Amino acid sequence: MAANGSEPAVAVSNLSAGYDGMQALESLSFELPAGTLVGVAGPNGSGKSTLLKTLLGLVKPWRGDVRVFGRPVNGARGLIGYAPQAELVDWDFPATIADVVMMGRYGRIGLLRSPKAIDREAVANALAQVRLEPLAHRQIGELSGGQQRRMLIARALAQEAELLLLDEPMVGLDATTQHDLLALFEQLRDSGKTLLVATHDLSCVAGCFDLTLLLNKRLVAFGPPNDIFTPEILSEAYDEHLLLLPTEGGVYVGHHGHG
Repeated sequence: MAANGSEPAVAVSNLSAGYDGMQALESLSFELPAGTLVGVAGPNGSGKSTLLKTLLGLVKPWRGDVRVFGRPVNGARGLIGYAPQAELVDWDFPATIADVVMMGRYGRIGLLRSPKAIDREAVANALAQVRLEPLAHRQIGELSGGQQRRMLIARALAQEAELLLLDEPMVGLDATTQHDLLALFEQLRDSGKTLLVATHDLSCVAGCFDLTLLLNKRLVAFGPPNDIFTPEILSEAYDEHLLLLPTEGGVYVGHHGHG
């Protein structure tokens, strides 16, 4: 299944969604161009994970329309790859890196069928892209935090996804590992992938991302980080005062009391 290059990677129109009668997203509308690195930011409970799950088809919209490369979500699942939050993964499970990355091929292999040469090649290519090929047969419980994130991304790449949905990939990583992961995001973006990254790390978004979706159940703002990360807009989203400091790499965003 190939993506349609003339269509936005994601087009959301008047989207409202939630769980058990509790609204998590309200009247969202936006379009993401293909080949962009997009940060989804907002306070806890703002709807970041709900948005990713709606794009995956795991949460059904209450109202509105969601399209991925011009198709309904159910018709575009082969184009969408997902990397969950690392703490949701059972790292004690007896599997190797290559085993987990091969899981990204299951939708193409089919039930009860063995992987073929084309599947093993796709896994090897995905591992090479994230620089984990030498560790292919290492048990997943032996991985560092950065290696865990890269393995989950490799699983999505093995699927041959064009849209990568990454849920809080930066949590718990040191500055060096974050830098390496951001370089991988930029490499994937430059290769034509579209990345939608839910994150609390506003400084990384400010320094490296093309666009920002700033949520607080509704869409507070959408556009380049330099346009979005102003004291007025951030205070509207977070209901508190945030400290913005210019740095050599962009802008540092930190908490500065409560409003």
